[in-house]
Amino acid sequence: MVTVASYNIRKAIGSDRRRRPDRVIEVLHEIDADVIALQEADRRFGDRASAIPFHMLAEHSHYRPVPFDVRVGSIGWHGNTVLVREGVEVIRACTLAIPALEPRGAVLADLVVNGRPVRVVGMHLDLSGLWRRKQARAILNHLHAQPEQLPTVMMGDLNEWSAASGCLRDFGHDHHFAPSFPSFPARRPIGRLDRIMLSRDIAVEDAGVHHSPVARTASDHLPVWARLRLDLA
Repeated sequence: MVTVASYNIRKAIGSDRRRRPDRVIEVLHEIDADVIALQEADRRFGDRASAIPFHMLAEHSHYRPVPFDVRVGSIGWHGNTVLVREGVEVIRACTLAIPALEPRGAVLADLVVNGRPVRVVGMHLDLSGLWRRKQARAILNHLHAQPEQLPTVMMGDLNEWSAASGCLRDFGHDHHFAPSFPSFPARRPIGRLDRIMLSRDIAVEDAGVHHSPVARTASDHLPVWARLRLDLA
């Protein structure tokens, strides 16, 4: 069994407009997933440093960031990164270029989790529906072009308010979705913007959205999670 989660941390700025990366780390501990895709994990301006100082993550959590090595001081690529629990092996990692009006990107990591190989893609898609569909198709094309096909988990903030159209239809051609729940805005969630999508060789044992007092204040999104079974082949 493998537990994954996706969390838009809003640059560690909470609903009280205070930047508190310690609250984000507390939420990560509460989720207790094997792999977590983060969005808005880098600061937006200046040197775009990681919103969670690296020393805080190392000293106060059992997670480490997958190294994408794009910009010194940043934790990911256009704010997207993947955190893995101690003991998860990183086989390879790369960034995925996608078309965009504003800075957007996606990241890919091939991992071994609990002895099982799995490919994880983290993403944060555009506010425009037209660009979201272009980005979804670009990500799917990247996946099809990979030299080796692996059980795949795609997750992130899709910014898609529709239930089954737009980019969800594109992703749904070859993938299925973990059950979704309102995750935005965190204090009174109504939008199912954060999604977890899976290749057909992965089964969902359970899924949910993480509610806790600190999660409702640490960011404007709540984390979503899924417990998966990878041994279907």
